[in-house]
Amino acid sequence: MANPNTPLLDSRQLQAEDDETSPACVMTFNANDPSGAGGLTADIAAIQSAGAHALTVVTGSYVRDTAEIFDHFAFDEDAVTDQARHALEDMPVSAIKVGFVGSPENISTIAEIASDYSEVPLIAYMPSLSWWDESEIDNYLDAFRELMLPQTTLLIGNHASLWRWLLPDWPSERSPSARDIAKAAADLGVPYTLVTGIPLADQFIDNVLATPQAVLYSEKFERFEAVFAGAGDTLSAALAALLANGHDLQAATAEALTYLDHSLEAGFHPGMGHIVPDRMFWALADDDAETADDEAGAKPEDAALMFSPPFDLPPNGNTKH
Repeated sequence: MANPNTPLLDSRQLQAEDDETSPACVMTFNANDPSGAGGLTADIAAIQSAGAHALTVVTGSYVRDTAEIFDHFAFDEDAVTDQARHALEDMPVSAIKVGFVGSPENISTIAEIASDYSEVPLIAYMPSLSWWDESEIDNYLDAFRELMLPQTTLLIGNHASLWRWLLPDWPSERSPSARDIAKAAADLGVPYTLVTGIPLADQFIDNVLATPQAVLYSEKFERFEAVFAGAGDTLSAALAALLANGHDLQAATAEALTYLDHSLEAGFHPGMGHIVPDRMFWALADDDAETADDEAGAKPEDAALMFSPPFDLPPNGNTKH
């Protein structure tokens, strides 16, 4: 029973204290993935790993395993709207991530929601849609181009996918550069583009953050001799969370690429298909460090000093564009 002489904290004081200690919120619109390879499963793990809280809006569900996507069932736009609006009325968001949302109708309703929160950065990830019917692909990409890209702060996609989508009539024999793709995206309203998987010599790939005027950041990685499922969702969700936590765009890009590289390196093979990134690799490293310390007789405070996470988790703060 509470002490009657002790004053109770009012809701405004509790809210102020929560605002100082709560992680930043990231709303993600994506499909459920029953294989756990990508979709909302990837988003939740990556967002939490980067120190943010995931507000997940289910836009539909894949029918898939770790090897391939067989089909997709989209929710209707009212179901998507109701999920998002109620969460947004309750909790402030510091970033919005948009993955595969299943239909032009869902693209339209998400773009309308995003326009009401125009001060919040929107990170859009465009996956490969080669598994889908050609007419469905065309309708989806047309709607995304016209409705979502004008709301987008940062577009993320594989070099080949973005090239086919944004520069279908590319006239040159050379491949378009990241800046060429960024210019095509900027013409549609996107200020920043992160182009991944640009093929280089000697089994390397490049990942380039660009505007039409400049390359803002680039990092090369050695190509893994494996096929992964869910890498793009992992990267884009982590980057959204890092932006929500106050990183500037270049720093967030560097951290997210490093996080993805570690996730792929620690990837595992849960089924008969592709390898799934281990987005919680850092937790396993923590457990291993604690086990080694226990065996060596180290004190818990010593273990905390000895273990260093693979990337810095930023404090909460205002999003920087």
